[in-house]
Amino acid sequence: MKRIALATAFAALISTAQAVEYTQVLPEKSAVTFIYKQMGVAVDGKFKKFSSQLSFDPAKAAAAKVTFDVDLGSVDTGDQEGDQEVAGKPWFNTKAFPTARFISVSVKSLAGNKYEVAGQLSIKGKTQDIVVPATFTAQGNSGVFDGSFTIRRADFSIGEGAWSKFDIAANDVQIKFRITAASK
Repeated sequence: MKRIALATAFAALISTAQAVEYTQVLPEKSAVTFIYKQMGVAVDGKFKKFSSQLSFDPAKAAAAKVTFDVDLGSVDTGDQEGDQEVAGKPWFNTKAFPTARFISVSVKSLAGNKYEVAGQLSIKGKTQDIVVPATFTAQGNSGVFDGSFTIRRADFSIGEGAWSKFDIAANDVQIKFRITAASK
């Protein structure tokens, strides 16, 4: 009987010691990138500025919450002229819609270190429900979230007018992220 009580107490102590909540995104160790095709050729870019409100404990994934904001004006296509074009009215229209926002509504733990984060993505005043697959790896006092998902430009009116046809720039855009967060 004492062995069972001791084993139970030890297991509770271990699970309490392992419970770590990750709350602070480290932008300098994180990245949000994108890939699309233009005239059949893969083109990539990144966003240089983003912020987040995060609460994630791997032992309590269902209680996790995240709000992630991307400064669309921080787009980096690798070409200054391209950056200005994408920030303009037909594409992101950053003067009217400076931020893209993802707000989680649920987090589902899958096998191993895999998760599905369901939420709402808002770009250019349009909101879509999406599910984002992600992995999480603890690394000392920080943890790394890796994942990718695909959006369709037309769902968010990204590329209006002549750009609304998908003969030059494809409709599908793959978003990749590597987010490093510190525990509190």
